[in-house]
Amino acid sequence: MRCPTTLAELDDVLSAPHDIAVRALEALDGDVIVLGAGGKMGPTLARMARRALDAAGHGGRRVLAVSRWGDARAAQGLRDAGVEVLAADLLDRAQVDALPWAANVVFMAGQKFGTAGDPTQTWAMNAVVPAWCAERWAGARQVVVSTGNFYPLVPVASGGAREETAPAPVGEYAMSCLARERVSAALAQRHASPCVLYRLNYACALTYGVLTDLALRVQGGAPIDLAMGHVNVCWQRDANAIALALLARAAVPAVPVNVTGRETLAVHDLAVALGHRLGREPVLLGEPAPDALLSDASALPSHLGAEPPALPLDTLLDWTAEWVLAGRPLLGKPTKFSVRDGRF
Repeated sequence: MRCPTTLAELDDVLSAPHDIAVRALEALDGDVIVLGAGGKMGPTLARMARRALDAAGHGGRRVLAVSRWGDARAAQGLRDAGVEVLAADLLDRAQVDALPWAANVVFMAGQKFGTAGDPTQTWAMNAVVPAWCAERWAGARQVVVSTGNFYPLVPVASGGAREETAPAPVGEYAMSCLARERVSAALAQRHASPCVLYRLNYACALTYGVLTDLALRVQGGAPIDLAMGHVNVCWQRDANAIALALLARAAVPAVPVNVTGRETLAVHDLAVALGHRLGREPVLLGEPAPDALLSDASALPSHLGAEPPALPLDTLLDWTAEWVLAGRPLLGKPTKFSVRDGRF
């Protein structure tokens, strides 16, 4: 495979339907609605749902993408792909209640960036909106996109926090994300809505992600703090396919599922590998702490009934370096993966 060279090519690659998504949507009935579809993952996930349904011979089933749509390019791209684009503010209960029913819901709405500066908005998006949406689509199959951020920092040698690891949120962002899960799980139980709590940690898509953050720092000669010395990453196309496939695994009570790459990756090694590809020596500061924010996704194959898709790390490193070196478009939303105090 070659690296995408334009945003259009990248969108096409990220939305290419994997077999696990096609099989899952083929086996389910009803339309698919993606709530909060205007974010980093939403446009390509919605487009993948459309392509997967078409590939399964279900072109008549609708895929609906809901957002305020600050990005007109993303909205038009979805229309061109056959996705129904709906503009709504999910913080307005009346607008939520006016949205159409769908049997399959992927909930992606949330806020991370700016948490420290506006915590009230973060709590509203991450705790109130999920409650309204859980009520509106009561009884529907739901994948609630969450995070591993509320896990405690765990010893690197442990392989990461597991689904049964007790939450220990640090900072208002992590606390609000745990609230999103608790609210979603409680209302799923109340309304018998089959639900998966999809704990993602960290998606990468060339325009953003841990590897892009590192590549930009290497290229610019900026220092890289090694205190948060280990990470997990996941190619966004793989993360999209897993989210759609997990609709078929939703259950009552809600099922938590860690979603990330299977490897624990050293930030030092990633920076050196990117430096080699970029022709720059990384500036590395400090020493890795013995613990880090890590997730163990070893249970994922049992939830999917198959090995999850995984783009090889070397390919992802190659593509990230090429994308950054060529000066191609970026989202400008750093992951802040090195934060250890919960302040985003």
